[in-house]
Amino acid sequence: MSESWMFPRVSKLPKYVFAMVNELKYKLRREGEDIVDLGMGNPDLPPAEHIIEKLCEVAKRDNVHGYSASKGIPRLRKAICDFYRRQYGVELDPEREALLTIGAKEGYSHLMLALLEPGDTVLVSNPTYPIHYYAPIIAGGEAISVPIAVEEEKDFEEGYLRRVYDTLKVSFRKPKAIVLSFPHNPTTACVSLEFFKEMVNIAKREEVWLIHDFAYADLGFDGYKPPSILQVDGAKDVAVELYSMSKGFSMAGWRVAFLVGNEILIRNLAHLKSYLDYGVFTPIQVASIIALESPYEIVEKNRQVYERRRDVLVEGLNRIGWHIEKPRASMFVWAKIPTWIGMNSLDFSLFLLREAKVAVSPGIGFGEYGEGYVRFALVENEHRIRQAIRGIKKAFEKYARLV
Repeated sequence: MSESWMFPRVSKLPKYVFAMVNELKYKLRREGEDIVDLGMGNPDLPPAEHIIEKLCEVAKRDNVHGYSASKGIPRLRKAICDFYRRQYGVELDPEREALLTIGAKEGYSHLMLALLEPGDTVLVSNPTYPIHYYAPIIAGGEAISVPIAVEEEKDFEEGYLRRVYDTLKVSFRKPKAIVLSFPHNPTTACVSLEFFKEMVNIAKREEVWLIHDFAYADLGFDGYKPPSILQVDGAKDVAVELYSMSKGFSMAGWRVAFLVGNEILIRNLAHLKSYLDYGVFTPIQVASIIALESPYEIVEKNRQVYERRRDVLVEGLNRIGWHIEKPRASMFVWAKIPTWIGMNSLDFSLFLLREAKVAVSPGIGFGEYGEGYVRFALVENEHRIRQAIRGIKKAFEKYARLV
């Protein structure tokens, strides 16, 4: 992709495939169609009321509207460390091992900018959340794909570890880092603490950094609690983790996340960010302290909502003949396109929009290994999800009559 108006670095970024789905979605809505939007993973649940009240209370103060602290105010960094101690049994130093970021996307992207030189590479899962792949490219480096093949392997963890190790061994230039994100977006793949132990061993042996995006830390189902990579003894020697308040706390638009773990990576990102930003608005930081110090029940309540939505969607799709396993975590359902549908993932997503009035994300938008799948986001209520299933059923019946 190269156009005359594009600067060289921007020209390396393809047009978002999701934009094509969004364009049709907006067109249909302008025409009066009721679209059930299960495309973008944008949480629809509000934060707990007392968190909003604290934001409003602090915002009324005269002395909180200036520049804030790029690293995060000290009490907020202490709050995330206390949270990690309670949730994962992980000890963190708020001065050296915790840093506020303006959402996980910003933190990860600027970490890539701090870490990489031209020609450096990182290993990234494929399919993956697009910024995981493109932030290294924006920073002047390259991303090397490691396929995630959840359905094709008997033992996903063993297969993925083997592919990571093999890729490291055949790389002409040793990668600087391995990027992980479990529970995984979009495939919903989950891992055990044993997986992280092996990954830490590989990183130490091969002398590469580990960067774990823990975006869906709080959304495990059926008794599964996603582990933190920092629970592994010695993980802080090679690893950092991004913890976001977007999903479990329903604070996506607030842009509050943290990089925790290895002191060297955190120190470098903090130094870079001191040139780039003045931190998150102080009232948001204060309200985030209240959120992190609140009983975990506020997160558990949201988790239960997503679990119920997952059940309604998957059980409903299974009833109409689209057979899908229930994911163990995240706010998504990763669905293989039925074999009798002769469409690629983009065409199928546009078909669902036109015929079922349901928006989903095409798998190809997450990388070439996402082709053949679509992703549902659990961001509409159960009534709307049932409406989506009825629409998909009618679309399938109509398509079957035509082929």
